Amino acid sequence: MIDYGRYSVLGVRIAAVDYKLVVNMVIRAAKARCSFAVSALAVHGVMTGVFDREHQYRLNTLELVVPDGQPVRWALRLLHGVSLPDRVYGPTLMLRVCEVAEREKLSIFLYGSRPEVLSRLRSSLQRRFPGLVIAGMQPSRFRRISESEQRDDAEKILDSGASIIFVGLGCPRQEVWVYEMRSMLPLPMLAVGAAFDFHAGVLPQAPHFLQEVGLEWAFRLTQEPNRLWRRYVLLNPLYLALLMAQKTGLVRFEDKGRLPQPLRYG
Repeated sequence: MIDYGRYSVLGVRIAAVDYKLVVNMVIRAAKARCSFAVSALAVHGVMTGVFDREHQYRLNTLELVVPDGQPVRWALRLLHGVSLPDRVYGPTLMLRVCEVAEREKLSIFLYGSRPEVLSRLRSSLQRRFPGLVIAGMQPSRFRRISESEQRDDAEKILDSGASIIFVGLGCPRQEVWVYEMRSMLPLPMLAVGAAFDFHAGVLPQAPHFLQEVGLEWAFRLTQEPNRLWRRYVLLNPLYLALLMAQKTGLVRFEDKGRLPQPLRYG
């Protein structure tokens, strides 16, 4: 297991860890019934923390923010000399946690996305992991929810008996949800973004060779150009420019953030 520590990438503290360590920590938290918040961030996720100091605070108070994208993994090497053998890709992390959860008889809860996606995701996971218990599912309402609805969601998840929660609300809504629900749910929660759509077969994943060279974003742009073009065409060059500014000391990125107001996404 690899744990090289936490390092600032544009003010967001990224954990230099590997899959084995993250899975081990999630399973331990599930068995102990204690809160443990994980987010897998690519470039867009890091940039949400750059532009929003309240969201930076949320990200930097989660237990683990792992390098989902290759450019985030490479930033650890560029800025801090930390070389990881691989990124910790949210969709792969989800499958590895499910594999161990099946073996350890730990049930899961799926929160987010649309009802039809959740149905397909459940079928896909059950084919892959026949012994995995899916204790419950809750689709997104695609809006901000009331405090009472938030409490109802927490009660539903706890009443299901689930040991691990996967959250697929999209970035940054899923990180807001995980941050705000930690005090209500003594369980590990993993914000895994597009993993729901990928494993449900709704969206195709980029070919492995594109993932390896950091061009997964280009493949996703061809799949959803209207939704993603601003994210990639505008944010990617800015991300590279800011990395160089941090590397050269031209800009100093603070990592404290600002205490956020409740948003209650659901």
